[in-house]
Amino acid sequence: MLRPIILFLLLNFGALAIGGLFTGPGVSSDWYAGLDKAPWTPPGWVFGAAWTTIMTLLAVYMASWWTIAPVKRIVLGQYAVQWVLNVSWNPVFFRGQLALPALILIVTLTFLIGYWLFRNAAALKWRSALLVPYFAWLLIATSLNAYIVLNN
Repeated sequence: MLRPIILFLLLNFGALAIGGLFTGPGVSSDWYAGLDKAPWTPPGWVFGAAWTTIMTLLAVYMASWWTIAPVKRIVLGQYAVQWVLNVSWNPVFFRGQLALPALILIVTLTFLIGYWLFRNAAALKWRSALLVPYFAWLLIATSLNAYIVLNN
């Protein structure tokens, strides 16, 4: 199971790196600084810590799912959709300054991760708990994005 974990770690952290490359000035931009943000917006360092933890746990989750999946193509297809949604959010939100399309992306991603969490729980048992931080973070991130859409 070590090889799939390493593969998914590379894919997950590659997604974060690619999303970051296409973010533009991001958090330091005048556009973002001028937004009315949710009072529960965490400090910037929390985002890095959260994503590092989430992507590490996701690699183990995906390797576990991959190992037991009877149809690997389905696992890879759903993972690819998750990967594209995750990578796309930063450039759409920060570079494109398109809060509503970014909200649509993150809501879709949140539903997909929620689906995985509940759909695979019986098969993955305790390993499904590895997905809980991702799902919880997406719920928070979705609320932050929605606040920006509704208040700006």
